[in-house]
Amino acid sequence: MKKILTIFILYMAFSCLTAHAQSGLRPRGDLNCDWEVNIADVNALLDSIYSDAKYHSFYSYATDVNGDKEINIADINMIIDAIHGKELPAMPSYSGTLPVLYINTEGHRNIDSKEEYLFAEWWLDNMGIEEYEPIGSAAQPLEMQIKGRGNYTWTHHDKKPFRLKLPQARPMLGMPSSRHWVLISGADFWIGQFNNALPFEIGRRMGMAWNPRQVPVEVVLNGQYIGLYHLTEKICVDKNRVNIIKQKDNETDPQKITGGWLMEIDNYYEPDQISFTEGNGWAFWVTPQSPEVLSDVQRTYMTDFLIQTDSAIYCEDKSSTEWELYIDIDSLAIFYIIQEIMDDTEGFHGSCFLHKERGDSTKLIFGPLWDFGSCFSRYSSSYEFDHFIYDEAPSNLHLHWIAEIAKFPRFQECVRNHWKRFYTDIYPQLDHFLDEFGDKIEAAGNCDYNRWPKSECDNIKARINFTRNLCLYPKIEWLQSQWGTEAP
Repeated sequence: MKKILTIFILYMAFSCLTAHAQSGLRPRGDLNCDWEVNIADVNALLDSIYSDAKYHSFYSYATDVNGDKEINIADINMIIDAIHGKELPAMPSYSGTLPVLYINTEGHRNIDSKEEYLFAEWWLDNMGIEEYEPIGSAAQPLEMQIKGRGNYTWTHHDKKPFRLKLPQARPMLGMPSSRHWVLISGADFWIGQFNNALPFEIGRRMGMAWNPRQVPVEVVLNGQYIGLYHLTEKICVDKNRVNIIKQKDNETDPQKITGGWLMEIDNYYEPDQISFTEGNGWAFWVTPQSPEVLSDVQRTYMTDFLIQTDSAIYCEDKSSTEWELYIDIDSLAIFYIIQEIMDDTEGFHGSCFLHKERGDSTKLIFGPLWDFGSCFSRYSSSYEFDHFIYDEAPSNLHLHWIAEIAKFPRFQECVRNHWKRFYTDIYPQLDHFLDEFGDKIEAAGNCDYNRWPKSECDNIKARINFTRNLCLYPKIEWLQSQWGTEAP
């Protein structure tokens, strides 16, 4: 009888910890996603302890009530303390200065795969920001599918990036309609919350055909605030993105296999890649993005095209213009300049996209830009930015082609012409862009830091100032000493 009474008292006490509406944040300790903290959560927590459940900070934040990164009896004790009048710590929450994207997976399942999409509902609250339109609501959510994405960022960080797929194309936060979107976490680097925004903006101002647009948002997943993210256009063939002809998988028509091609120079080997040996002996891996599944005819065509390109690049006569039959020199010059500005020692090693339109005489165009997670990685208190990215790069980051192409006088001239335009017209505007972007995400960055103390997302504006004064501007001024004639 006493045991039954105790259980009843516990149940009533837990019920007094009021339920939260599903449009808000789940209370800390809500294990079973019923938006209440009650005896059912204690039972679930006990089951986790008895089964030796492993702590995973991304999904177990509500479970780890006391925040000690363990799931144990101390969490039960803390809830019991709350029964006796001690308030539970508040769950980290969003700043309210950015749009908030709510996502609830079916059955509140964990997103633990990069291969398997989960069905989910979502809506977007514009938080009263007039430049953005709200989408859906808690009462009328929309459908989507979601899965993990990334390589190093997926396996090495608690805060995960995601890929989103909508049932129909729709515009998002001022960006053109599409079904395919990415949530970039920004957790992989000490300047991860702005290391993509700056080069994307420079690329846009330098006239690149298209680079991904992104808008900072705060995300609530299954009732848990998971921080500051960047809703980003996924790189794909589309009239609003990489605007080339979409080539079919397994195409065999000799005229159609010439394009369009969207490819990525990759730093991870996969069996279905196009691969060959570069002129200097390095393995060269290219991942087809569109088409994805290649016929023998498609594979042979692009393999031969890349090998011929490589051969033209590694010719002894650097006055030769044969390599320009295969590569668009202006797109490469702009792409390269931006990699140098950001001192991106991985710029031609991985996540390096290039595309080709249909036609026998069409060339490889470098771009769009993507993933500056290695920019300024050579910084130390004693390091000066007085090297090109292919000089003294880490030994495991071989940059394909660019060191050899840089030997061609015509490429050097093309780089100087585009550099003059950057240094004169765009460089003076970078201060304003960085200040404005820092103001926009500062409050959300601090909230993100409360949720992910290891993410190094605090003091956004201080990080921006440090980066531009000790990394970005010194590198730009050194490049000016190499490529410029006189300062504007």
